[in-house]
Amino acid sequence: MSNYAIGVDIGGTNTKFGIVDRNGEILYQDRMLTNEPDDVQDFVDELYEKLAPMIEKYGGHENFIGIGVGAPNGNFYTGTIEYAPNLKWKGIIPLAKLFHDKFKLHAKLTNDANAAAMGEMMYGCAKNMKHFITITLGTGVGSGIVIDGKIVLGHDGFAGELGHTIIRPGGRLHPGTGIRGSLESYASATGVRETAIELLSKNPKEESLLRDYSINDLITSKTVYECAIKGDNIANEVFNFTGQILGEALANFILFSSPEAIVLFGGLTKAGNLILDPTRAAMEANLIKIFKNKVKLIFSELNEADAAILGASALVWEK
Repeated sequence: MSNYAIGVDIGGTNTKFGIVDRNGEILYQDRMLTNEPDDVQDFVDELYEKLAPMIEKYGGHENFIGIGVGAPNGNFYTGTIEYAPNLKWKGIIPLAKLFHDKFKLHAKLTNDANAAAMGEMMYGCAKNMKHFITITLGTGVGSGIVIDGKIVLGHDGFAGELGHTIIRPGGRLHPGTGIRGSLESYASATGVRETAIELLSKNPKEESLLRDYSINDLITSKTVYECAIKGDNIANEVFNFTGQILGEALANFILFSSPEAIVLFGGLTKAGNLILDPTRAAMEANLIKIFKNKVKLIFSELNEADAAILGASALVWEK
């Protein structure tokens, strides 16, 4: 019986990877720069060089069930990354095949947000849930939808792009997609920064700790949070505005799939109640009566550094 799986999370900047046992314990993990190798085969080769000694340490290939990969624009059906905007490798990349050929292990791939949902279902706060949605609030807004215990993939493998749904028609331009008013334009860490800059511009006479930071490079979601907990009015308004938009969007998602819970994950959740309270208030205010006070809105219990590896590894444990 295979005792271990490899989980790989490919991000726009870093790739995190590790060896995971059947209980969800990460026995070894490391990271490498995603876009440093110019060619995707060089990337696969470098990753193999880092993992090969650990594979041998844990009993060799026969002791591993496979390798699971979460990646931007990853297609579960085809095992390909397709036109990922934040990766060097352009077009359609047969990544699962490249991993299989190099590692001589069964390989499965899906998009990074679906991998996070898998991790929550196997190891996190959604362990006993069959109906839930994960929303990742990071540089972008990712999502994974689980209905009847299965990830919703759609006919082509790309279902569940809730971050690109339009929540403010004609609103803020999303530079990556060219679409105006998407959830990601407002409820991501990037969106928080944009909102802060807009509010500072609209209220030029209002004092704010944020004015001590350079707009070009120092205003981030983290600095907005740091100013908000010091009582800064504009910084707090940024989180209220962000929560309002996120809550409205979550209400729409609830009306669609009636989940037991919505699990929030990612860097923006470090703001705690600053983001949770206005989000929950807006969500409940925009639900019809049969859905009110039914859906739990909770933060992920998984360690952020571990969750991506666990989620990717869960792909190969799943029957």
